[in-house]
Amino acid sequence: MIFLKKGLILICLLLGLFFTLSIFLKPNSTKTFISLKDTSIKDEYHAMFFSYLEFESLLKGKDEVEMKNTLTTILDKLEEYDYNLLLVQVRSFSDAIYPSEIFPSSMKVVEQEGDELPFDILDYIVSEAHSRNMEVHAWVNPYRIRNTTDGSTISVKNPCYKWLGSNHVKQIEGKGIFYNPASEEVRTLILQGIEELLNNYAIDGVLFDDYFYPDEAIDELNYQVYLNKGGTLSLSEYHLEQVNELVRSTYTLVKKYNKKFGISPEGNIDNNYQQNHADTLRWITEEGYIDYIMPQIYFGFYNERKPFYETVRDWNQRITLDTIELIPALAFYKVGQEDTYALSGKGEWLTNTDIIRRQIIASRAVSHYAGFALFRYEYIFGEQYETETVLKEREALDDLLHAS
Repeated sequence: MIFLKKGLILICLLLGLFFTLSIFLKPNSTKTFISLKDTSIKDEYHAMFFSYLEFESLLKGKDEVEMKNTLTTILDKLEEYDYNLLLVQVRSFSDAIYPSEIFPSSMKVVEQEGDELPFDILDYIVSEAHSRNMEVHAWVNPYRIRNTTDGSTISVKNPCYKWLGSNHVKQIEGKGIFYNPASEEVRTLILQGIEELLNNYAIDGVLFDDYFYPDEAIDELNYQVYLNKGGTLSLSEYHLEQVNELVRSTYTLVKKYNKKFGISPEGNIDNNYQQNHADTLRWITEEGYIDYIMPQIYFGFYNERKPFYETVRDWNQRITLDTIELIPALAFYKVGQEDTYALSGKGEWLTNTDIIRRQIIASRAVSHYAGFALFRYEYIFGEQYETETVLKEREALDDLLHAS
């Protein structure tokens, strides 16, 4: 009888182990993640990206009362679903969704750039979010001015206006209009804009996204001057250092106000160096750059090029500072879509309805994990995206968050 009882106990334990593994193991997969870690974790960030696209589709064209009612509904929804960090894109195109003495009002919330805002949108968001115990980080795109080379919508109130045609601002075919990262005047402007935010609003942090160097030639005049003065950095190293200088200065400024500073770069580390000239590995291994890294790990578990868990683990292993928090950004926008980039794993988001839930569980197993961020609000809660697959994915996610 003793041996029989021991045998039954062993069988039960094996069945439990099999059930746990089945969360992550899929047929014919060579890429697996195994974790027996409790899926409940306290004090993690449940972050949501709220972009200029949300402002444009949900708020633009409404009066003050309608805008406030819409924002209240959005924040109520986030509170209901247990989100505690809102990443608000306050400046996406050298503009502002708040009254600014430096940047004009954004045409993502008003009809034309520079028109009077109906009220202080950012102040209302911060106040309402804080009343729901939700942090607000001001999401800034430091260099982008426009997504196309058409500058006809740029108002005279825009600080870039006086620099059009100069070395401080470049129009790049196929990409848009950008500030030159190597311009000292541009750096000063960006820092002034961030300090204005920190002075005027009770934001909890500042976030940069993944737009850094738009191309290799934007600073060729600056680099030539640098070489003429005896500089020895290669062009690639020079690009990295221009961004690093802004990042260091921003970190110092933000810490003066005792707030957090983070960056959300591409999830592919190689791309950050080869395409964006973002020195992400320095930021997570040397003090004085950032408080948190929010890599856009927009890959499925069976992505043939960049499988999700291996990528999360790679980021985590490269962090050498205990002070750096890892907050993976997750691709809710891919739910129910074919992911061609994933090659043999391109159908994963079509055939599964709990990927985001499993990605959070997987991320919780790495040592620097501090939460997750979802891109973006409308993909999760927008009625136009509410397919059966999206609703099931959202339900699975909700079950996990309310169990935490």
